[in-house]
Amino acid sequence: MIKKITQNKKAYHDYFIEEVFEAGIALAGSEVKSIRQGNVNLKDSYAMIKDGELFLVGAHISPYMKGSYFNPDPKRNRRLLMHKKEILKLKQKVQEKGYTLVVTSLYFKDGLVKAEVALAKGKEGRDKRRDIKERDEKRSVQRLIKEINAR
Repeated sequence: MIKKITQNKKAYHDYFIEEVFEAGIALAGSEVKSIRQGNVNLKDSYAMIKDGELFLVGAHISPYMKGSYFNPDPKRNRRLLMHKKEILKLKQKVQEKGYTLVVTSLYFKDGLVKAEVALAKGKEGRDKRRDIKERDEKRSVQRLIKEINAR
């Protein structure tokens, strides 16, 4: 069973998503409790490979309100858990020009917190404008269809 926690909508706006991978996250107990309450923000987060390990950088997990003074730092780097072969594949792709790793969502899968890590290529300004235009056109078409069906 999969339960969505949060999604990084800014990543879909700023990047072309090429490929998506699933990764586990090494968290402290109070962080999991805080995530269950929905106190997580992925807005400026990304993933980076350092010494053959994958890390989540820039994600903000608010401290658990009922936790003690042992609560970890909300902005600390968290280790993402993936197979070594997958990490090497990602490392090779990231070394190519224009590719980056972004975390697109967090979700619970069988009681464990998982992250969706995407291999992405940055969009330019004209690409973003084109996407906005297409989205607006789809909305107007949907409105017209809804009006026609309502008659």
